[in-house]
Amino acid sequence: MEAIIIGIAKSAIRLATPYLYASIGETIGQLSGVLNLGVDGVMLMGAFSAFYMVLKTGNLWLGLLVAIIVGAIFGLLIAFINVTLKAEQGISGIGVYIFGLGLSSLLFSTMVGTVQTVSGFSPLSIPWLSNLPIVGEIFFHQNILVYGAFALIPLAWFILNKTPLCLSIRAVGQNPEAADSLGVSIVRIRYFTVVLGGMLSGIAGASLSIALLNVFQQNLTNGMGFIAVALVYFGAWRPTTVLTGALLFSTVNAIQIWVQVHGINIPSDFTLMLPYIVTIVVLAAMAKRRIHPPAALNKLFERGE
Repeated sequence: MEAIIIGIAKSAIRLATPYLYASIGETIGQLSGVLNLGVDGVMLMGAFSAFYMVLKTGNLWLGLLVAIIVGAIFGLLIAFINVTLKAEQGISGIGVYIFGLGLSSLLFSTMVGTVQTVSGFSPLSIPWLSNLPIVGEIFFHQNILVYGAFALIPLAWFILNKTPLCLSIRAVGQNPEAADSLGVSIVRIRYFTVVLGGMLSGIAGASLSIALLNVFQQNLTNGMGFIAVALVYFGAWRPTTVLTGALLFSTVNAIQIWVQVHGINIPSDFTLMLPYIVTIVVLAAMAKRRIHPPAALNKLFERGE
């Protein structure tokens, strides 16, 4: 029994990785007032670009770098559409998702063709800590992107609570008119946060294709980007609570994988639905909570209005 719990817990920590990168990036973007529903599309492009680069060069760090660059390019595209062109953010986000889904599928079909595997990031044991009973096996025998995802939580908390940059981001997301009157550049802040969110979404995709699964196929993310957006609401725009939500979803995923691997007599369609059922239940529960999103979220800014 202990081995089962350790195995599921270790998988849950590992599977939380893409959720954490994507949802922290989305949290920062939403705090500045920009809603991006295209996270899943950016993740797919990050996953494909990283996978393809590793497939051709065998260099994992180069694959990760390309995923970050692709994510940044998509972030620039999203910022240009939402901030400069002032498009309706919900609609533009869906458009970016469909674009990323279609483009990654097209590139995969034309440049790779068949499902192949690559050698991804290997588990990295942390000296001394990895020897701790139970805890060491669960937390300190993971790959470098898992450690990076969990290190991102305190870093994001510090940036969003203890730095002058956080004041500008929150001011732009709460009252852009007042921030503008104080000399804060609304456009610059929103471009910065959305591009940063795109880069983190690119890493989230890469964590799937060159660290967790070591493979790419069409629609690899299977809606994980939308769950990442839901985690932002679950976490009430706080990195520490987002971490709790990510662990909740990854634990459900780990359990459904364990059930399938061990042939437990539960219909596979039901177990595959579990993460999405949890998403619906959590969002329904959130509807009854008093949460306060950034006041200017999903609202256009026009100087002088």
